[in-house]
Parts: sequence; structure tokens; C-alpha cells
Amino acid sequence: MEISSQKPLISVVIPVYGCRSCLYELCDRISASVSRIPADYEIILVNDASPDQAWEIIQQLKEKDEKIKGIDLARNFGQHHAITAGIDYTSGDWVVVMDCDLQDQPEEIPKLYEKALEGYEVVFGKRLERKDSWLKKKSSQLFYRIYDYFTGESSDHTIANFSISSKKVVDGFRQMKEQTRFFPLFLQWMGYKATSIPINHHSRSQGKSSYNLKKLITLATDGIIAQSNKPLRLSIQFGFLISALSLLYGLFLFFRYFFLKVPVQGWTSVMVSIYFIGGLIFFNLGILGLYIGKIFNETKGRPIYLIRETTDNLKSNNKRS
Repeated sequence: MEISSQKPLISVVIPVYGCRSCLYELCDRISASVSRIPADYEIILVNDASPDQAWEIIQQLKEKDEKIKGIDLARNFGQHHAITAGIDYTSGDWVVVMDCDLQDQPEEIPKLYEKALEGYEVVFGKRLERKDSWLKKKSSQLFYRIYDYFTGESSDHTIANFSISSKKVVDGFRQMKEQTRFFPLFLQWMGYKATSIPINHHSRSQGKSSYNLKKLITLATDGIIAQSNKPLRLSIQFGFLISALSLLYGLFLFFRYFFLKVPVQGWTSVMVSIYFIGGLIFFNLGILGLYIGKIFNETKGRPIYLIRETTDNLKSNNKRS
């Protein structure tokens, strides 16, 4: 790694939703933490249409410290779209992504940076002791198990967004233009030299997570469809299995009728079979429809996010083209 007399710039990207009261403490702690590193820094807060008027606080923070910059999205696009917006506006040699609710501890940033200097392009924070509810932890584990089964990946449920990435990785991330986005899995997919280190994870002090069970299921479904065609292959295999069983059952009835003189039963079994096959057909059509819907969304070519305004100290030369 080349040694330069100029301090590297660390960009800290934070999607903001529902944690207005945390922002002052968050920025103060980030500033104190990064000041321990021989590096300059910028903090980019991305307001994802937070319902608690967080944009007002972001503007106040910018007036207090020019290193704090803000992006106000036109509507709620989702956490990973907000992360994308923040990354597109970074200028740093290294980019840290973290949540706004102080569960990701700013004091862990120097540890991530020091590990990256050992020659890694990406360093994830590994939450060995998650300070979340039992339901949140179990639903997260279930999400990754389902995702790994359908995509063939090997994900770690203790890893989330908290990470540091080199400029090379960030440039690669900017080339990924899919509408369906999941930041940590994108980083893992790119294949750059990555590792993880254990970090402290704090309990949520303000607000509540926006990821309920329904949203996790939606996120898992979107991620699976975007990354894998295994559901289509499974539907084909299942259809073939049903056809094979139906053929065997038909041969069994044929044998009983012609050789054992056992009459074929009435309409009940026929109607059950019709409803079963009909449900199976609709299920397979639903899977196919999800894939077609995703293709339709991608072919529209709509922007990943739209910005209402930014603070006047944020340069736009890194916007996604």
C-alpha cells in the first residue's frame, strides 16, 4: 500500500429514518472517534423521508459543522437505496456505512479502519452479541437461511451494514444499478478481499426497527428473485414429481380395474386432484409472475432514488450516471 503524506479521507454514510433524537449524539461520537485516526472525514446523512422531520436536524448539524453533509430524498425509497444515494456522493478514500440508531457504535470505526490497513478492501463489523429482541434475532437468522438456500451463498447473520470499504469497492458498487438492493450482500458478491472483526453492538435507545416480519419476508423474496433462479428450477422439479406420481397412480388404478376388478372410486378423488393440480399451477404461475415483474421493473430504467435537496456543502460530482 502506497504511503502518502496527505491524510486519507473517510466518508461515513448514514441512512436516517425514525431516529431524529439520536443524530446530535451520533455525529459528536463519530467526530470524536474518527479524530483518533490520522485521517480527515466527512459525515453524509441521508434522510429517507423520516417521519420525524429529521431533515431539519441535519441542516442544523451542517451549520454547526461543515464536515456534516445531508441528502434529503424525495420520498421513502428504503434503507439500501438511501445507502446507495449516500455512497454516490462520497469523496472518501474509505467509506464507512452504519445505521443511525446508535446500535452501531461509532467508537468501533477505528478498529474497522486499522483492520482494513492490513490489506483488506472490505471489513465488516461482526455482531457476536446482538442487542436485539429474541424475535428480531430469530427472524434475521431465518432470513439468511432462506436466502442462502435459494441463492447458494453462505451468509453470516451477525453481519449487517456496518462496514468500511475502499474506494475501489465503492467504484464497483456504483456500477451496480439494480432496483432490488441489499448493501452487504452486494459487497460480498463483488469478491474483493474481505474480512470481519467482532464489534460491540448496543441496544436500540430510540425508536424501533422498521424491519418487521412482513418487510423481512419481502426483502428475502426480492433478494432471492434478484440473485437466483432456483425457485423456477424447484417449481419444474416439483411439477415433474407430481406428474410422475400421477402417472404411477393412474397405472395403479388401471391395474386394479382390469386385473383385480376393483371399480374406480367416484368424483371425490377426481375433484381433490383437480383442485390440487390447479393450486400447484397457480403457485408456479405466481413464481413466474414475480420474475417477470422484476424484469419489468428493471427495464423501466427508473432512477434508484430521487433527491429533493442537499446541503450546500455537498458536491454532486459523484452522482450515479
